[in-house]
Amino acid sequence: MSRTAVATGLAPAAIGPYSQAIDVGCLLFCSGQLGLDPASGDFVEGGVGAQAERAMENLGAVLEAAGLSFADVVKTTIFLADMADFPTVNAVYARFMPEPPPARSTVQVAALPKGGLVEIEAIARRA
Repeated sequence: MSRTAVATGLAPAAIGPYSQAIDVGCLLFCSGQLGLDPASGDFVEGGVGAQAERAMENLGAVLEAAGLSFADVVKTTIFLADMADFPTVNAVYARFMPEPPPARSTVQVAALPKGGLVEIEAIARRA
């Protein structure tokens, strides 16, 4: 099975030795996206809601670069710096995901890269 890296300038460049996504033909494994502005590399202003919005936009850009969309997502994981932010992030997330929404896990973590408030990763499938 071949593995192909997916990359787009419409999402932040990887900040370590990883790809924005790996395409294995029938599945796309997307690395976690933070609320970073792709142009500046800085977090967007406005708190966790704004960071969640930007993270979803970044994830959408990676999916699009692979010829997919949120409708193709089958599993996501949301990482929160503070579980008290769950309702805010959940509301943002719901605006992006079509019915039926994918399977999902949400966990609180001790810290996120660069001091982020939320990170979202996804697995998508090709029809």
